[in-house]
Amino acid sequence: MSKYMSKRHANLTAYVPGEQPQDKKYVKLNTNESPFPPSPLAQRLARQAAGTIELYCDPECGALVKIAAEKFGVSSDEILFTNGSDEILDFAFAAFCDENTPAVFPDITYGFYPVFATRNGVPYHEIPLKEDLTVDVRDYLGVKGTVFIANPNAPTGIALPASDIEKIVASDPSRVVVVDEAYVDFGGESVLPLIKKYDNLLVTQTFSKSRSLAGGRLGMGFASAALIADLKKIKYSFNPYNVNSMTAAAGIGALLDEEYFKTNAETIIKTREDAVLALDALGFTSLPTKANFIFAKHAKLSGRSVYSALKDKGVLVRYFDKDRLQDYVRITVGSAEDMRILTEMLADIIGERK
Repeated sequence: MSKYMSKRHANLTAYVPGEQPQDKKYVKLNTNESPFPPSPLAQRLARQAAGTIELYCDPECGALVKIAAEKFGVSSDEILFTNGSDEILDFAFAAFCDENTPAVFPDITYGFYPVFATRNGVPYHEIPLKEDLTVDVRDYLGVKGTVFIANPNAPTGIALPASDIEKIVASDPSRVVVVDEAYVDFGGESVLPLIKKYDNLLVTQTFSKSRSLAGGRLGMGFASAALIADLKKIKYSFNPYNVNSMTAAAGIGALLDEEYFKTNAETIIKTREDAVLALDALGFTSLPTKANFIFAKHAKLSGRSVYSALKDKGVLVRYFDKDRLQDYVRITVGSAEDMRILTEMLADIIGERK
């Protein structure tokens, strides 16, 4: 760090993304990407858009908003597209939190939440998960502040039913509740329809997982027109041209190619279920997941040892060196072949340790 670094950010603890090693070819199961390429239509539209990138992109993402509004049954003023869902979450911390309105979220959840809070200079309160690593809805019914709930949660993959989320939203109309649905397409229950009922609800989703656009960086938020206007004020004070033309075009293709999206999501769910059974047979215990990853631990091996041994064998998974998570590894659901290789390597590791 240089001597010029602002004191306001000098002590910032940055988010640590998943490894992207380049030393050799890995079976990459550590960053929750899709094992499938973007839809052919998304690729074709992105290539077409590349022919006009000498021009600024549409800051309103008008064509994309029109199609998304029709698909999700919302008005055009109830939706906002951003540079990945991380950006709209950051906007929410800026718009709906301050020194008098802290951010509130679980102590085990998406690692960017405390980073966003700190970067935006707002206090935050972490509520411990229960012993089984589930969210206790009652903890959020009377708490003051802007609530952030990842549903399904990360890195556990555990999902709350929409009825529980509604209890949190309805319990205090004077605060905003942000529901981060990055993984909802893999078996979770979306609360997007509830934005018509509650004007204090913001629902965020991403194209990075189920729609295979992690590298394109496209996220979206749904809320009442008033909340979206608040978020747009932050956006236009930061970067009006935050979604580039090629990404917006790819997003249109991803939304229009509904059959491709559904087939891939269903395949990942089936592969996940098969992988959980295979892990169980190897002595692993997995948390009930509705995401495109599995959070699992072995009775006789530490999470760190499983992570390290797999990496040595060319398979990357995610390890979190944090209390209550150290026994686990997070395994992205890849292709059926990826998961076959994973279980073979794990069987070798377990055999070597006996």
